[in-house]
Amino acid sequence: MEQVPAKKEGRLTLVLGLATLIAAFGSSFQYGYNVAAINSPAQFMKTFYNKTYYERNNGYMDEFALTLLWSVSVSMFPFGGFVGSLMVGPLVNNFGRKGTLLFNNIFSIVPAVLMGCSKVAGSFEMIILSRLLVGICAGLSSNVVPMYLGELAPKNLRGGLGVVPQLFITIGILVAQIFGLRSLLASEEGWPILLGVTGVPAALQLLLLPFFPESPRYLLIQKKDEVAAQTALKRLRGWDDVGPEMEEIRQEDEAERAVGFVSVLKLFRMRSLRWQVISVIVLMGGQQLSGVNAIYYYADQIYLSAGVKENDVQYVTVGTGAVNVLMTVCAVFVVELLGRRFLLLLGFSVCFTACCVLTAALALQDTISWMPYVSIACIIAYVVGHALGPSPVPAVLITETFLQSSRPAAFMVGGSVHWLSNFTVGLIFPFVQVGLGAYSFVIFGVICLLTTIYTFLVVPETKAKTFIEINQIFTKMNKVSEVHREKEELEEFPPSPRGQ
Repeated sequence: MEQVPAKKEGRLTLVLGLATLIAAFGSSFQYGYNVAAINSPAQFMKTFYNKTYYERNNGYMDEFALTLLWSVSVSMFPFGGFVGSLMVGPLVNNFGRKGTLLFNNIFSIVPAVLMGCSKVAGSFEMIILSRLLVGICAGLSSNVVPMYLGELAPKNLRGGLGVVPQLFITIGILVAQIFGLRSLLASEEGWPILLGVTGVPAALQLLLLPFFPESPRYLLIQKKDEVAAQTALKRLRGWDDVGPEMEEIRQEDEAERAVGFVSVLKLFRMRSLRWQVISVIVLMGGQQLSGVNAIYYYADQIYLSAGVKENDVQYVTVGTGAVNVLMTVCAVFVVELLGRRFLLLLGFSVCFTACCVLTAALALQDTISWMPYVSIACIIAYVVGHALGPSPVPAVLITETFLQSSRPAAFMVGGSVHWLSNFTVGLIFPFVQVGLGAYSFVIFGVICLLTTIYTFLVVPETKAKTFIEINQIFTKMNKVSEVHREKEELEEFPPSPRGQ
Protein backbone atom coordinates (compact mmCIF):
# COMPACT_ATOMS: atom_id res chain seq x y z
CA MET A 1 0.00 0.00 0.00
CA GLU A 2 1.30 3.46 -0.88
CA GLN A 3 2.25 5.58 2.14
CA VAL A 4 0.30 8.76 1.53
CA PRO A 5 1.08 10.32 4.95
CA ALA A 6 4.79 10.42 3.98
CA LYS A 7 3.81 13.08 1.45
CA LYS A 8 1.64 14.94 3.96
CA GLU A 9 2.78 18.41 4.90
CA GLY A 10 2.47 19.01 8.63
CA ARG A 11 -0.29 21.45 9.52
CA LEU A 12 -0.93 23.75 12.43
CA THR A 13 -3.34 21.65 14.49
CA LEU A 14 -5.22 23.02 17.51
CA VAL A 15 -3.02 21.06 19.95
CA LEU A 16 0.23 22.29 18.31
CA GLY A 17 -1.06 25.87 18.10
CA LEU A 18 -2.18 26.00 21.73
CA ALA A 19 1.01 24.32 23.02
CA THR A 20 3.01 26.97 21.11
CA LEU A 21 0.97 29.87 22.52
CA ILE A 22 1.01 28.60 26.12
CA ALA A 23 4.77 27.88 26.08
CA ALA A 24 5.58 31.25 24.49
CA PHE A 25 3.16 33.35 26.57
CA GLY A 26 4.07 31.64 29.85
CA SER A 27 7.83 31.91 29.33
CA SER A 28 9.06 34.10 26.44
CA PHE A 29 6.56 36.89 27.19
CA GLN A 30 8.03 37.23 30.69
CA TYR A 31 11.56 37.58 29.34
CA GLY A 32 10.49 40.58 27.24
CA TYR A 33 8.33 42.00 30.02
CA ASN A 34 11.14 41.94 32.58
CA VAL A 35 13.64 43.47 30.13
CA ALA A 36 11.49 46.60 29.82
CA ALA A 37 9.45 46.75 33.06
CA ILE A 38 12.23 48.29 35.17
CA ASN A 39 12.93 51.22 32.78
CA SER A 40 9.82 53.40 33.23
CA PRO A 41 9.61 53.43 37.06
CA ALA A 42 13.41 53.83 37.54
CA GLN A 43 13.08 57.26 39.19
CA PHE A 44 10.38 56.12 41.66
CA MET A 45 12.36 52.99 42.53
CA LYS A 46 15.57 54.96 43.17
CA THR A 47 13.57 57.24 45.50
CA PHE A 48 12.32 54.12 47.31
CA TYR A 49 15.91 52.79 47.61
CA ASN A 50 17.05 56.09 49.14
CA LYS A 51 14.04 56.38 51.46
CA THR A 52 14.55 52.81 52.69
CA TYR A 53 18.25 53.51 53.31
CA TYR A 54 17.31 56.71 55.19
CA GLU A 55 14.88 54.87 57.46
CA ARG A 56 17.59 52.36 58.35
CA ASN A 57 20.56 54.70 58.72
CA ASN A 58 19.16 58.20 59.34
CA GLY A 59 20.91 59.52 56.24
CA TYR A 60 20.65 59.34 52.45
CA MET A 61 22.95 57.40 50.13
CA ASP A 62 25.47 59.40 48.12
CA GLU A 63 24.98 59.57 44.34
CA PHE A 64 27.63 56.94 43.57
CA ALA A 65 26.19 54.35 46.00
CA LEU A 66 22.69 54.87 44.60
CA THR A 67 23.87 54.54 40.99
CA LEU A 68 25.84 51.41 41.87
CA LEU A 69 22.88 49.84 43.68
CA TRP A 70 20.61 50.64 40.73
CA SER A 71 23.04 49.23 38.13
CA VAL A 72 23.29 46.04 40.23
CA SER A 73 19.46 45.82 40.20
CA VAL A 74 19.41 46.17 36.41
CA SER A 75 22.38 43.90 35.64
CA MET A 76 21.22 41.08 37.97
CA PHE A 77 18.74 40.20 35.19
CA PRO A 78 21.29 39.32 32.44
CA PHE A 79 23.52 37.69 35.10
CA GLY A 80 20.55 35.50 36.10
CA GLY A 81 20.02 34.79 32.40
CA PHE A 82 23.58 33.47 32.18
CA VAL A 83 23.01 31.25 35.26
CA GLY A 84 19.75 29.99 33.74
CA SER A 85 21.54 29.10 30.49
CA LEU A 86 24.01 26.92 32.41
CA MET A 87 21.07 24.99 33.93
CA VAL A 88 19.47 24.16 30.55
CA GLY A 89 21.32 20.90 29.78
CA PRO A 90 20.84 19.08 33.10
CA LEU A 91 17.18 20.17 33.40
CA VAL A 92 15.98 19.30 29.86
CA ASN A 93 17.74 15.93 29.97
CA ASN A 94 16.23 15.00 33.35
CA PHE A 95 12.81 16.70 33.34
CA GLY A 96 12.16 16.92 29.59
CA ARG A 97 11.37 20.10 27.66
CA LYS A 98 7.83 20.56 28.98
CA GLY A 99 8.87 19.52 32.49
CA THR A 100 11.63 22.16 32.53
CA LEU A 101 9.19 24.90 31.46
CA LEU A 102 6.83 23.91 34.29
CA PHE A 103 9.69 23.84 36.83
CA ASN A 104 10.90 27.21 35.52
CA ASN A 105 7.70 28.92 36.72
CA ILE A 106 9.13 28.81 40.26
CA PHE A 107 11.67 31.41 39.07
CA SER A 108 8.84 33.69 38.02
CA ILE A 109 6.09 33.29 40.62
CA VAL A 110 8.42 33.62 43.66
CA PRO A 111 10.10 36.87 42.44
CA ALA A 112 6.74 38.28 41.32
CA VAL A 113 5.48 37.94 44.91
CA LEU A 114 8.76 39.34 46.32
CA MET A 115 8.75 42.37 43.97
CA GLY A 116 5.08 43.02 44.60
CA CYS A 117 5.70 43.04 48.38
CA SER A 118 9.09 44.81 48.38
CA LYS A 119 7.67 48.30 49.02
CA VAL A 120 5.45 47.16 51.88
CA ALA A 121 8.36 45.20 53.36
CA GLY A 122 10.70 48.21 52.91
CA SER A 123 13.40 46.05 51.30
CA PHE A 124 15.28 46.83 48.10
CA GLU A 125 17.25 43.60 48.62
CA MET A 126 14.06 41.74 47.68
CA ILE A 127 14.07 43.54 44.31
CA ILE A 128 17.73 42.68 43.63
CA LEU A 129 17.16 39.00 44.52
CA SER A 130 14.00 38.97 42.39
CA ARG A 131 15.85 40.39 39.39
CA LEU A 132 18.33 37.52 39.69
CA LEU A 133 15.49 34.95 39.86
CA VAL A 134 13.51 36.37 36.91
CA GLY A 135 16.84 36.45 35.03
CA ILE A 136 17.25 32.70 35.66
CA CYS A 137 13.66 32.25 34.42
CA ALA A 138 14.47 34.21 31.23
CA GLY A 139 17.76 32.34 30.72
CA LEU A 140 15.96 29.01 30.86
CA SER A 141 12.95 30.05 28.79
CA SER A 142 14.99 31.77 26.03
CA ASN A 143 16.68 28.40 25.42
CA VAL A 144 14.03 25.81 26.30
CA VAL A 145 11.01 27.32 24.49
CA PRO A 146 12.69 27.34 21.01
CA MET A 147 13.98 23.80 21.69
CA TYR A 148 10.53 22.53 22.76
CA LEU A 149 8.68 24.17 19.84
CA GLY A 150 11.36 23.13 17.32
CA GLU A 151 10.93 19.50 18.39
CA LEU A 152 7.10 19.65 18.38
CA ALA A 153 6.80 21.25 14.94
CA PRO A 154 6.74 19.42 11.58
CA LYS A 155 9.69 20.44 9.39
CA ASN A 156 7.63 22.75 7.13
CA LEU A 157 6.42 24.79 10.16
CA ARG A 158 9.60 24.64 12.27
CA GLY A 159 10.86 28.09 11.23
CA GLY A 160 7.53 29.87 11.74
CA LEU A 161 6.91 28.30 15.17
CA GLY A 162 10.58 28.84 16.09
CA VAL A 163 10.08 32.61 15.65
CA VAL A 164 6.98 32.68 17.92
CA PRO A 165 9.08 32.87 21.16
CA GLN A 166 10.80 36.00 19.82
CA LEU A 167 7.38 37.42 18.89
CA PHE A 168 6.22 36.98 22.48
CA ILE A 169 9.43 38.58 23.79
CA THR A 170 8.63 41.69 21.71
CA ILE A 171 4.98 41.60 22.88
CA GLY A 172 6.28 41.39 26.48
CA ILE A 173 8.45 44.47 25.90
CA LEU A 174 5.51 46.37 24.37
CA VAL A 175 3.11 45.43 27.20
CA ALA A 176 5.69 46.55 29.79
CA GLN A 177 6.12 49.85 27.90
CA ILE A 178 2.34 50.39 27.85
CA PHE A 179 1.88 49.45 31.54
CA GLY A 180 4.91 51.66 32.27
CA LEU A 181 3.26 54.83 30.95
CA ARG A 182 3.10 57.49 33.66
CA SER A 183 -0.68 57.57 33.37
CA LEU A 184 -0.83 53.83 34.23
CA LEU A 185 1.64 52.03 36.56
CA ALA A 186 4.85 54.13 36.43
CA SER A 187 4.01 55.94 39.66
CA GLU A 188 4.86 56.01 43.36
CA GLU A 189 2.08 53.51 44.14
CA GLY A 190 2.02 51.58 40.86
CA TRP A 191 5.58 50.28 40.37
CA PRO A 192 5.31 47.23 42.71
CA ILE A 193 2.24 46.11 40.71
CA LEU A 194 4.12 46.75 37.42
CA LEU A 195 6.93 44.43 38.57
CA GLY A 196 4.61 41.84 40.16
CA VAL A 197 2.44 41.32 37.03
CA THR A 198 5.13 38.97 35.66
CA GLY A 199 3.71 36.16 37.81
CA VAL A 200 0.40 36.06 35.91
CA PRO A 201 1.65 34.37 32.67
CA ALA A 202 3.63 31.89 34.81
CA ALA A 203 0.54 30.92 36.81
CA LEU A 204 -1.44 30.40 33.58
CA GLN A 205 1.31 28.21 32.12
CA LEU A 206 1.47 26.15 35.30
CA LEU A 207 -2.29 25.48 35.03
CA LEU A 208 -2.52 24.78 31.27
CA LEU A 209 0.77 23.32 29.96
CA PRO A 210 0.41 19.93 31.77
CA PHE A 211 -2.48 19.11 29.37
CA PHE A 212 -0.16 19.26 26.32
CA PRO A 213 2.34 16.71 24.96
CA GLU A 214 6.02 16.44 25.81
CA SER A 215 8.48 16.57 22.89
CA PRO A 216 8.10 13.26 20.95
CA ARG A 217 11.86 13.35 20.17
CA TYR A 218 12.67 13.52 23.89
CA LEU A 219 10.23 10.69 24.66
CA LEU A 220 11.62 8.37 21.98
CA ILE A 221 15.35 9.16 22.00
CA GLN A 222 15.99 9.91 25.66
CA LYS A 223 13.16 8.13 27.49
CA LYS A 224 13.00 5.19 25.01
CA ASP A 225 9.20 5.31 25.36
CA GLU A 226 7.93 4.48 21.89
CA VAL A 227 4.23 4.36 22.86
CA ALA A 228 4.30 7.80 24.55
CA ALA A 229 6.21 9.30 21.59
CA GLN A 230 3.69 7.89 19.12
CA THR A 231 0.72 9.14 21.18
CA ALA A 232 2.27 12.62 21.44
CA LEU A 233 2.92 12.74 17.68
CA LYS A 234 -0.65 11.65 16.86
CA ARG A 235 -2.06 14.41 19.08
CA LEU A 236 0.25 17.04 17.58
CA ARG A 237 -0.27 16.07 13.94
CA GLY A 238 -4.00 15.34 14.07
CA TRP A 239 -3.70 12.06 12.15
CA ASP A 240 -2.94 8.44 13.07
CA ASP A 241 -0.29 7.40 10.58
CA VAL A 242 2.82 8.98 12.08
CA GLY A 243 5.04 6.06 10.94
CA PRO A 244 7.26 8.07 8.55
CA GLU A 245 8.01 10.73 11.20
CA MET A 246 8.67 8.09 13.87
CA GLU A 247 11.10 6.47 11.42
CA GLU A 248 12.92 9.78 10.93
CA ILE A 249 13.30 10.18 14.73
CA ARG A 250 14.60 6.58 14.96
CA GLN A 251 17.19 7.35 12.25
CA GLU A 252 18.35 10.34 14.30
CA ASP A 253 18.55 8.11 17.38
CA GLU A 254 20.68 5.57 15.50
CA ALA A 255 22.98 8.24 14.08
CA GLU A 256 23.45 9.56 17.62
CA ARG A 257 23.83 6.33 19.57
CA ALA A 258 27.56 6.05 18.96
CA VAL A 259 28.09 9.57 20.29
CA GLY A 260 26.16 9.23 23.56
CA PHE A 261 25.36 12.25 25.74
CA VAL A 262 27.27 15.36 24.64
CA SER A 263 28.48 17.69 27.38
CA VAL A 264 29.54 21.28 26.66
CA LEU A 265 33.20 20.22 26.89
CA LYS A 266 32.63 17.36 24.44
CA LEU A 267 30.72 19.73 22.14
CA PHE A 268 33.84 21.88 21.73
CA ARG A 269 36.06 18.84 21.17
CA MET A 270 33.95 17.13 18.48
CA ARG A 271 35.25 17.78 14.99
CA SER A 272 31.89 16.79 13.49
CA LEU A 273 30.24 19.76 15.26
CA ARG A 274 32.97 22.39 14.70
CA TRP A 275 31.18 24.74 12.27
CA GLN A 276 27.84 24.39 14.06
CA VAL A 277 29.39 25.55 17.36
CA ILE A 278 31.30 28.43 15.72
CA SER A 279 28.09 29.53 13.95
CA VAL A 280 26.11 29.53 17.21
CA ILE A 281 28.76 31.65 18.96
CA VAL A 282 29.02 34.14 16.04
CA LEU A 283 25.25 34.51 15.56
CA MET A 284 24.39 34.80 19.26
CA GLY A 285 27.28 37.22 19.85
CA GLY A 286 26.32 39.20 16.74
CA GLN A 287 22.69 39.34 17.86
CA GLN A 288 23.53 41.01 21.19
CA LEU A 289 26.73 42.94 20.36
CA SER A 290 25.17 44.56 17.28
CA GLY A 291 23.78 47.27 19.54
CA VAL A 292 20.08 46.45 19.80
CA ASN A 293 19.97 47.32 23.51
CA ALA A 294 22.08 50.43 22.93
CA ILE A 295 19.64 51.62 20.25
CA TYR A 296 16.79 51.45 22.75
CA TYR A 297 19.02 53.12 25.36
CA TYR A 298 19.90 55.95 22.95
CA ALA A 299 16.40 56.31 21.43
CA ASP A 300 15.01 58.63 24.12
CA GLN A 301 17.86 61.12 23.70
CA ILE A 302 17.49 61.05 19.90
CA TYR A 303 13.74 61.64 20.15
CA LEU A 304 14.33 64.56 22.53
CA SER A 305 16.90 66.16 20.25
CA ALA A 306 14.48 65.75 17.32
CA GLY A 307 12.08 68.04 19.16
CA VAL A 308 9.77 65.44 20.72
CA LYS A 309 8.45 66.82 24.03
CA GLU A 310 9.84 65.10 27.10
CA ASN A 311 6.42 63.87 28.20
CA ASP A 312 5.70 62.47 24.71
CA VAL A 313 8.92 60.43 24.44
CA GLN A 314 7.27 57.54 26.33
CA TYR A 315 4.58 57.30 23.63
CA VAL A 316 7.16 57.34 20.80
CA THR A 317 9.02 54.55 22.64
CA VAL A 318 5.78 52.52 22.75
CA GLY A 319 5.45 53.18 18.99
CA THR A 320 8.95 51.76 18.42
CA GLY A 321 7.96 48.71 20.49
CA ALA A 322 4.87 48.27 18.31
CA VAL A 323 7.03 48.37 15.12
CA ASN A 324 9.21 45.65 16.69
CA VAL A 325 6.15 43.42 17.30
CA LEU A 326 4.79 44.05 13.80
CA MET A 327 8.07 43.12 12.08
CA THR A 328 8.45 39.97 14.22
CA VAL A 329 4.92 38.95 13.12
CA CYS A 330 6.18 39.36 9.52
CA ALA A 331 9.20 37.17 10.35
CA VAL A 332 6.87 34.36 11.56
CA PHE A 333 5.24 34.27 8.13
CA VAL A 334 8.28 34.85 5.86
CA VAL A 335 10.88 32.64 7.59
CA GLU A 336 9.62 29.55 5.72
CA LEU A 337 9.14 31.50 2.50
CA LEU A 338 12.46 33.39 2.30
CA GLY A 339 14.55 31.09 4.50
CA ARG A 340 16.69 31.62 7.61
CA ARG A 341 19.90 32.57 5.79
CA PHE A 342 18.23 35.29 3.70
CA LEU A 343 16.56 36.88 6.76
CA LEU A 344 19.88 36.93 8.64
CA LEU A 345 21.68 38.54 5.69
CA LEU A 346 18.89 41.08 5.14
CA GLY A 347 18.53 41.90 8.85
CA PHE A 348 22.23 42.39 9.64
CA SER A 349 22.73 44.41 6.41
CA VAL A 350 19.87 46.77 7.34
CA CYS A 351 21.30 47.15 10.88
CA PHE A 352 24.79 47.87 9.45
CA THR A 353 23.41 50.56 7.11
CA ALA A 354 21.30 52.09 9.91
CA CYS A 355 24.35 52.27 12.22
CA CYS A 356 26.46 54.01 9.53
CA VAL A 357 23.78 56.59 8.65
CA LEU A 358 22.92 57.11 12.34
CA THR A 359 26.59 57.91 13.12
CA ALA A 360 26.66 60.54 10.35
CA ALA A 361 23.25 61.95 11.40
CA LEU A 362 24.29 62.25 15.07
CA ALA A 363 27.58 63.90 14.10
CA LEU A 364 25.73 66.49 11.96
CA GLN A 365 22.77 66.85 14.30
CA ASP A 366 23.59 70.40 15.38
CA THR A 367 24.60 71.72 11.95
CA ILE A 368 21.73 70.53 9.74
CA SER A 369 18.21 71.21 10.98
CA TRP A 370 16.53 68.08 9.56
CA MET A 371 19.19 65.60 10.73
CA PRO A 372 17.29 64.58 13.92
CA TYR A 373 14.52 63.18 11.69
CA VAL A 374 17.11 61.09 9.82
CA SER A 375 18.21 59.76 13.25
CA ILE A 376 14.62 58.73 14.06
CA ALA A 377 14.33 57.00 10.65
CA CYS A 378 17.59 55.12 11.39
CA ILE A 379 16.30 53.88 14.75
CA ILE A 380 13.09 52.59 13.14
CA ALA A 381 15.08 51.00 10.25
CA TYR A 382 17.42 49.34 12.76
CA VAL A 383 14.49 47.96 14.81
CA VAL A 384 12.87 46.63 11.60
CA GLY A 385 16.12 44.95 10.45
CA HIS A 386 16.86 43.37 13.82
CA ALA A 387 13.29 42.08 14.23
CA LEU A 388 13.37 40.37 10.81
CA GLY A 389 16.55 38.33 11.20
CA PRO A 390 19.10 38.82 14.03
CA SER A 391 16.50 38.67 16.85
CA PRO A 392 14.43 35.56 15.95
CA VAL A 393 16.57 33.38 13.65
CA PRO A 394 19.65 32.33 15.74
CA ALA A 395 17.54 30.31 18.24
CA VAL A 396 15.74 28.58 15.33
CA LEU A 397 19.14 27.64 13.85
CA ILE A 398 20.42 26.13 17.13
CA THR A 399 17.39 23.81 17.18
CA GLU A 400 17.93 22.86 13.52
CA THR A 401 21.71 22.44 13.25
CA PHE A 402 22.16 20.09 16.23
CA LEU A 403 20.77 16.60 16.76
CA GLN A 404 19.08 15.43 19.96
CA SER A 405 22.18 14.43 21.98
CA SER A 406 24.06 17.71 21.38
CA ARG A 407 21.11 20.15 21.29
CA PRO A 408 20.92 20.87 25.07
CA ALA A 409 24.69 21.57 25.24
CA ALA A 410 24.42 23.78 22.12
CA PHE A 411 21.64 25.81 23.75
CA MET A 412 23.81 26.17 26.89
CA VAL A 413 26.64 27.59 24.76
CA GLY A 414 24.31 29.84 22.72
CA GLY A 415 22.49 31.02 25.83
CA SER A 416 25.73 31.78 27.70
CA VAL A 417 27.06 33.85 24.77
CA HIS A 418 23.69 35.63 24.49
CA TRP A 419 23.51 36.62 28.16
CA LEU A 420 27.21 37.45 28.64
CA SER A 421 27.07 39.70 25.55
CA ASN A 422 23.87 41.30 26.85
CA PHE A 423 25.50 41.85 30.26
CA THR A 424 28.66 43.30 28.64
CA VAL A 425 26.75 45.79 26.46
CA GLY A 426 24.67 46.91 29.46
CA LEU A 427 27.81 47.40 31.56
CA ILE A 428 30.14 48.97 28.98
CA PHE A 429 27.86 50.99 26.69
CA PRO A 430 27.36 53.97 29.05
CA PHE A 431 31.16 54.38 29.21
CA VAL A 432 31.58 53.91 25.46
CA GLN A 433 28.88 56.51 24.93
CA VAL A 434 30.71 59.04 27.14
CA GLY A 435 34.01 58.33 25.39
CA LEU A 436 32.88 58.11 21.75
CA GLY A 437 29.49 59.85 21.74
CA ALA A 438 27.86 59.59 18.32
CA TYR A 439 30.70 57.42 17.04
CA SER A 440 29.85 54.54 19.43
CA PHE A 441 27.58 53.14 16.69
CA VAL A 442 30.64 52.59 14.46
CA ILE A 443 31.54 49.62 16.73
CA PHE A 444 28.04 48.14 16.35
CA GLY A 445 28.14 48.74 12.59
CA VAL A 446 31.42 46.79 12.30
CA ILE A 447 29.94 43.87 14.30
CA CYS A 448 26.85 43.85 12.00
CA LEU A 449 29.10 43.83 8.92
CA LEU A 450 31.33 41.00 10.22
CA THR A 451 28.27 38.89 11.15
CA THR A 452 26.79 39.49 7.67
CA ILE A 453 30.03 38.33 6.01
CA TYR A 454 30.23 35.23 8.23
CA THR A 455 26.58 34.32 7.49
CA PHE A 456 27.17 34.75 3.74
CA LEU A 457 30.29 32.55 3.74
CA VAL A 458 29.35 29.84 6.24
CA VAL A 459 25.68 29.54 7.30
CA PRO A 460 23.68 27.14 5.06
CA GLU A 461 19.93 27.36 4.36
CA THR A 462 17.98 24.94 6.60
CA LYS A 463 14.32 25.54 5.69
CA ALA A 464 12.12 22.49 4.96
CA LYS A 465 14.96 20.03 5.74
CA THR A 466 14.92 17.26 8.34
CA PHE A 467 17.41 17.39 11.22
CA ILE A 468 19.34 14.53 9.59
CA GLU A 469 19.57 16.35 6.20
CA ILE A 470 20.86 19.52 7.91
CA ASN A 471 23.37 17.41 9.84
CA GLN A 472 24.65 15.96 6.55
CA ILE A 473 25.29 19.48 5.13
CA PHE A 474 27.50 20.25 8.15
CA THR A 475 29.15 16.82 7.96
CA LYS A 476 30.52 17.84 4.55
CA MET A 477 31.60 21.26 5.89
CA ASN A 478 33.37 19.63 8.84
CA LYS A 479 35.00 17.09 6.46
CA VAL A 480 34.01 14.14 8.66
CA SER A 481 31.87 12.02 6.31
CA GLU A 482 33.65 8.87 7.48
CA VAL A 483 32.22 9.29 10.99
CA HIS A 484 28.78 8.27 9.76
CA ARG A 485 30.09 5.02 8.28
CA GLU A 486 31.85 4.29 11.54
CA LYS A 487 28.63 4.90 13.48
CA GLU A 488 26.66 2.59 11.20
CA GLU A 489 29.20 -0.16 11.78
CA LEU A 490 28.87 0.34 15.51
CA GLU A 491 25.12 -0.24 15.29
CA GLU A 492 25.70 -3.97 14.65
CA PHE A 493 27.39 -4.39 18.01
CA PRO A 494 26.26 -3.66 21.57
CA PRO A 495 27.25 -0.12 22.67
CA SER A 496 30.92 -0.20 23.59
CA PRO A 497 33.08 2.27 25.56
CA ARG A 498 34.79 3.03 22.23
CA GLY A 499 31.95 5.56 21.42
CA GLN A 500 33.83 8.81 20.92
